[in-house]
Amino acid sequence: MSNLVEWAKSELDRLVKDDDELQKAINKDILEIVEKFSEQGHSGFSASYALSIIKRLLDWKPITPLTGEESEWNDVPSYDDGSNTQQNKRCSAVFRKNFDNSTAYYIDGKVFSDDGGKTWFTSRDSRVPVTFPYVVPEKPERIILENTGQSDN
Repeated sequence: MSNLVEWAKSELDRLVKDDDELQKAINKDILEIVEKFSEQGHSGFSASYALSIIKRLLDWKPITPLTGEESEWNDVPSYDDGSNTQQNKRCSAVFRKNFDNSTAYYIDGKVFSDDGGKTWFTSRDSRVPVTFPYVVPEKPERIILENTGQSDN
């Protein structure tokens, strides 16, 4: 067993509290992935490269830029304004209206906090415009809103 597998097992064991069967099952699944990765002999550049692609795939993020080509779109029902809304097949968080790439937007572009970064939320303002080719970002832009000192009471 490789040093990576032993180290990962030791780290994962720190997550198990009492008889937490769910955590034990998740740790087993994770360890299987670590073992397979270790068996492949990755190190240095190849490990970093493989991990960057694996992370994007597991996060449902495309590994190459979206093109905006017609083959990338699916029609979806429009519930708000009656326009023809389409969703990108390669990234479900990208939409466009009326079959027009100039109207494309990414709904996960921004997250907001109104408590100094303790909690985060999305809203309609989370949308950001998309220009093709479009590289879907790893994470949304984080925006801390000014606390106005006003209470909802």
